[in-house]
Amino acid sequence: MLETDYLIVGSGAVGMAFADIILTETDSKIIIVDKFHKPGGHWNVAYPFVTLHQPSAFYGVSSRELSKGVKDKVGLNKGLNDLASGAEVSAYFDEVMRHQFLPTGRVEYFPMCEYKGDGKFQSMMTGENYEVKVNKKTVDCTYLKTTVPSTHTPNFTVADEIQFMPLNDLPKITTPPEGFVIIGGGKTGIDACLWLLENKVDPDKITWIMSRDAWMIDRIITQPTMEFFETVMTAQAGQFEALVEANSIPHLFELLEEKNVLTRLDKNVTPTMFHGATISQMELEELRKVKNVVRMGRVEKIEKDKIILNQGSIPTNENIMHVDCSASAITNLEIKPIFQGDLITPQTVRSYQPVFSAAFIAHIEAAYDNEKKKNELCQVVPLPNHDTDWIRMFAVFMMNQFNWSQEKGIKKWLLDNRLDGFSQLVASVPRDDVEKRAILKKFKDNAMPAMMKLQQFMAELG
Repeated sequence: MLETDYLIVGSGAVGMAFADIILTETDSKIIIVDKFHKPGGHWNVAYPFVTLHQPSAFYGVSSRELSKGVKDKVGLNKGLNDLASGAEVSAYFDEVMRHQFLPTGRVEYFPMCEYKGDGKFQSMMTGENYEVKVNKKTVDCTYLKTTVPSTHTPNFTVADEIQFMPLNDLPKITTPPEGFVIIGGGKTGIDACLWLLENKVDPDKITWIMSRDAWMIDRIITQPTMEFFETVMTAQAGQFEALVEANSIPHLFELLEEKNVLTRLDKNVTPTMFHGATISQMELEELRKVKNVVRMGRVEKIEKDKIILNQGSIPTNENIMHVDCSASAITNLEIKPIFQGDLITPQTVRSYQPVFSAAFIAHIEAAYDNEKKKNELCQVVPLPNHDTDWIRMFAVFMMNQFNWSQEKGIKKWLLDNRLDGFSQLVASVPRDDVEKRAILKKFKDNAMPAMMKLQQFMAELG
């Protein structure tokens, strides 16, 4: 029988970020079990042209920088901080495991193994069964169930005559099809359209099936470097101002767009979805070249001559390539307590930041003994799906930020942790910088009125 302090199930970004803090802040031993052949979770099966959609500085483990510390000089992210490619992310996690975790002598890693529960797992290669005595906690880093196009089963039927592929296979095309149908309005659908346009496909040969339009975040307001301070912090303060000024929920979203917090593909279509995706203005300009956007709900069936949707149908044929981008990145939206006895279930404690959240949860595990206190400090920020989920998400995010500000140890940890992003940026503002201080004052002036308005809107949403 094996023995360890922490049994971590999953060596994806969340599992790696959690393990990193436990190794750094405690002397505990760790066993990591994962079904993939190397760390990185879904990055092992991601499509070949995928990149992060937030700056690399926000990603990875706390102790090792992923970002190159440069701005992109070419492409649709030009002028903004670098976005690591999928290959770079995979190589990064492999290096963290091989050169940081394993050399400590406190980590045992079992790839190609399926976790069965109750401290038991089985090798998918040899069939050997293992059992672990866990002295402290089991950490379930698979709970959020990230799905990707290559492993996703579509929720619709496809006629045998139809050319159909997951997003991953786009670079394998050798014979030009008559056109392309992109199925899915989320981040993968965006990436598919951008990749086709980048590879000189005529936008008129792209049909984009979008069951729901989405509110998105302008990537410029996620930049964690001082040169973007005014833009970033003005937009962040704008969230508070929009809440205070809004006289209804629809009005709130109008104001969030006015204050450059949220953006959308088509100014004439009101989004009903929000997944927290970020996008650059250059990417938006490219996407707007695609005029054949189909808004008839979800695909129900693809027949040899037509695509049947909830609200109508459009013609198609076997010479058109149909690309499945309908997988939802996160499929488990149910919230459960993060700390429950001998089980830790990492979830988001800050909006859009599962990796930071995992590191933070590990720090709370290491620094606090009382389970009730741990859960108070780690209230789950719900993953957004509908547009109005922005309100619920922001309310819990605000409550967490307030609770953390009351704990001196947490304030210091946030300042020192590279994944936090903005604490250091704010702390480094000189006291005599009148303009930057005026922006920060907007946060303080609007915080309480914004919280009151959030509660009002939450009550309206039920």
